[in-house]
Amino acid sequence: MRLGLIGYGTIARTLAGHLAAVSGIEAVTVLVRPGREADVPASFGDGAIPVAAVTSVDALLAERPDFVVECAGHSAVDAFVPPLLRAGLDVVVVSIGALADEALSRRLRDAAVGGRSRMILPAGAVGGIDILSALGAGGEIQVRYTGTKPPKAWAGTPAEAVVDLAALDRPAVIFEGTAREAATAYPKNANVAATLALAGAGFEATRVVLVADPSAPGNVHEFEAVSPVARVTMRIENAPSGNAKTSLATIMSVLREIRNRQGPVVI
Repeated sequence: MRLGLIGYGTIARTLAGHLAAVSGIEAVTVLVRPGREADVPASFGDGAIPVAAVTSVDALLAERPDFVVECAGHSAVDAFVPPLLRAGLDVVVVSIGALADEALSRRLRDAAVGGRSRMILPAGAVGGIDILSALGAGGEIQVRYTGTKPPKAWAGTPAEAVVDLAALDRPAVIFEGTAREAATAYPKNANVAATLALAGAGFEATRVVLVADPSAPGNVHEFEAVSPVARVTMRIENAPSGNAKTSLATIMSVLREIRNRQGPVVI
């Protein structure tokens, strides 16, 4: 496999440390902003995997990747994923909250159809996506999600206008609304809300509560889904990655997608 990465932030850097353990990766090309090429090392895995840094979609395509992973935020999904899908490349989209933009979501789907490719949405930091997606075929489904993170994870977000994050000494609700509203207002914190919405009841019908809690054991994701087929409750306590906003499990989920692309057995 020749792998492409969009972005070289916390997710990509942490993922890079695990790629040498995935058999069959021949080379990696990393798409970064102009001027950031020097941030990307010449190889991953102590020289095992050669790495090239590029600054345009055309340059990425010229490296002939077989599979691409986006991990650079909503604007990167908008700018780079549609042309890659149209070119026939399957793309893992980590910044799933970008699909809360209906116009962008349609453009991505049209690009995948036109290129006969697939936009792959990983489970990321949450579990139970398989059964949630399956329940939709059994009738109306109701989903409520609560995302709880330490105050520092909400720094630089609209939460700062709701509570004094630095002085917080108890849990505080910083947002209540739909998954679409959450994904739009908190693009780096509410990808799980978007994932649940896409798998289950949709962006408008999925209710979201976001909480800042100084005693949170990590990034905690809880949801309840009720349908005629089953009632599902899920709670996951994730360790954060190098970025408090992102759970380490998100990166492991992306690694799973890469392994499943390569392996003879997929689970």
